[in-house]
Amino acid sequence: MEVPRLDHHRSSPTSPCEDVIKNLSLEAIQLCDREGNKSQDSGIAEMEELPVPHNIKISNITCDSFKISWEMDSKSKERITHYFIDLNKKENKNSNKFKHKDVPTKLVAKAVPLPMTVRGHWFLSPRTEYTVAVQTASKQVDGDYIVSEWSEIIEFCTADYSKVHLTQLLEKAEVIAGRMLKFSVFYRNQHKEYFDYIREQHGGILQPSVKDNSGSHGSPISGKLEGIFFSCTTEFNTGKPPQDSPYGRYRFEIAAEKLCNPNTNLYFGDFYCMYTAYHYVILVLAPVGSPGDEFCKQRLPQLNLQDNKFLTCTEEDGAMIYHHAQDVLLEVIYTDPVDLSLGTVAEITGHQLMSLSTANAKKDPSCKTCNISVGR
Repeated sequence: MEVPRLDHHRSSPTSPCEDVIKNLSLEAIQLCDREGNKSQDSGIAEMEELPVPHNIKISNITCDSFKISWEMDSKSKERITHYFIDLNKKENKNSNKFKHKDVPTKLVAKAVPLPMTVRGHWFLSPRTEYTVAVQTASKQVDGDYIVSEWSEIIEFCTADYSKVHLTQLLEKAEVIAGRMLKFSVFYRNQHKEYFDYIREQHGGILQPSVKDNSGSHGSPISGKLEGIFFSCTTEFNTGKPPQDSPYGRYRFEIAAEKLCNPNTNLYFGDFYCMYTAYHYVILVLAPVGSPGDEFCKQRLPQLNLQDNKFLTCTEEDGAMIYHHAQDVLLEVIYTDPVDLSLGTVAEITGHQLMSLSTANAKKDPSCKTCNISVGR
């Protein structure tokens, strides 16, 4: 695909676009500003009457693609050879003012029948708000362009990871999961005040709450799934839960069969790291037919409870036997309320290791082990 002859630009990405736009060019330049004024060095000729796109519609949105269409007056329509698409992340008032601003993305595409697909994980991230505007252009024999005025600015938000993308994450997590270790309890660490509050205000019933935004940015459970976080990781030398915790000195322990049994479905939720050597896998346990189960069934890959690489429940001699993966840290979300009377609450003897907390932790976007090529 041809691109304007411009003095200042960012190199085009190496990954090819799919569908209609096969070789979409990525430009970090100002082809022209919102008022239609021309850059002095852009090689764009004086404006002539070209139809201005209007009534822009965005459809078929995924985590790294969307379809775009618009209407145009028929006047001079046959002269259009290219479309210029100005795509930018919507400004976030809470963003770090010291962080480098995202470079505006200018997409240059040959005029094709609408709607056309814009796809590219190098400039589209999941669950992110964008603004988009379009102008039409006519390439001249000398390489210059005649362009229309910019269209109105449209806002849209990209989607979460689909089951296909999560399956890719699942497969990467399976590679490093390691051997399985036996365990017998799920546990949850918090401060003493937390458990006092549960007893006084909720009758001793742990209530599900909305998951925070830790982990992959495109995870469909972040900010949406309601559940209670548990751990099941054990120490290699003792076979028991570690005595240290980043979340508090008090621990609620509950027998594994109370939360994980043949009446429970198991789902893969996420795979991530926080700029560290160790990785986290988020699993979801949902009682069959519960609201949490229905939520996960539509969005997450389901695992075979008796045969998977992360957490298993099998029966031996009439007893339920549980195993967890050794080489990843499991975070297990249980989607229903849990009564404290089903287990025990006691103080642990170890330290509170705050550096291991994953609350709202951001995923390392550069890690090759836990990232897939559809944004972060």
